[in-house]
Amino acid sequence: MTDTMYLNMGPQHPSTHGVLRLAVEVDGETILAAKPDIGYLHRCFEKTAEGLTYPQVLPYTDRTDYVSAMTNEFAYVLAVEKLLGLEVPPRAQFIRVIMAELQRIANHLVWFGTFALDMAAVTPFLYAFRDREKILDLFERASGARLTYSYYRIGGVRKDIDGEFVRKTREFLDYFEEQVLPEYHRLLTGNRIFEIRTQGTGYISPELVYAYGLSGPMARGSGVPWDVRKNEPYSGYNRFEFEMALAEGGDNYARYMVRMKEMAESAKIIRQALDGLPEGEYMGKVPKIIKPPVGEVYVRIESPKGELGVFLVSDGSPKPYRLKWRAPSFSNLQVTEVATRGEKIADLVVTVGSIDVVLGEVDR
Repeated sequence: MTDTMYLNMGPQHPSTHGVLRLAVEVDGETILAAKPDIGYLHRCFEKTAEGLTYPQVLPYTDRTDYVSAMTNEFAYVLAVEKLLGLEVPPRAQFIRVIMAELQRIANHLVWFGTFALDMAAVTPFLYAFRDREKILDLFERASGARLTYSYYRIGGVRKDIDGEFVRKTREFLDYFEEQVLPEYHRLLTGNRIFEIRTQGTGYISPELVYAYGLSGPMARGSGVPWDVRKNEPYSGYNRFEFEMALAEGGDNYARYMVRMKEMAESAKIIRQALDGLPEGEYMGKVPKIIKPPVGEVYVRIESPKGELGVFLVSDGSPKPYRLKWRAPSFSNLQVTEVATRGEKIADLVVTVGSIDVVLGEVDR
């Protein structure tokens, strides 16, 4: 009989990407179990929402997945609008898509840089954060903020975008498509050390995707064709031509490739939205006091990390009776124990990094 050793990875370990603790059991260098221990960042977001009016909840959504604040706002306002039966002007829908896809690229840049850094590759990290700053400049021009924006509004967006924003966005897309993505591929995609560390590690089968409710790149990296923008289009996504980023490998490398493809497709969507941006209002007609009729709705969108769902219950008052936040990181993280079982301890950091968790939305 051999003895096993129990190790704590986190909650302060840099590659846990937040306050996550993994209780790891190892036999030598082989992982027998790696159980996520969450809750260190719990802030009672869902309960807090019950004491706020519908518009007051909006800034709190930014602080769930704080790396992708725009898409959190997107899901929430769609849920309230569905409760109200509110029509959003076409211009506002296009602006929302532009912001959401810029946010998707910004999220993946953070992931790209930190994923490489987990394997001691410093240059991709520096390049990714350099390029992400250009997107944050655009967000600052539109909203006045660089991390938590409160830009989306029930009925539209807070502020229209001007010609200078459009021009600077096109400049960024030219730079991103012509220089950034090719440079990233030269840095990592064909790098033999990177391939050895990622190919064949962290395998997740399609069956595990369904069993654990995985979504986003975690599902599409295992060949499961689920993207809410394609399967259940919202905010006019059916008007744009783009490919669903898919890979069949199911390993850490496949999830890397999905995100790289997804950034390229996001750039295509933004170009189409800028080209077809309608004239008109950027805010719909919204009552001064928002009191949705009694009822409940569930709305889901494709956030950078996967399917983000909002279950909202109204009792007819100005405050939500119940808000349930379906965070993709929460479901995606739970597969860690299965995906790392039997692998070497050195691969644990890589697999956790490939999941792209933000503990703000895991714990809520």
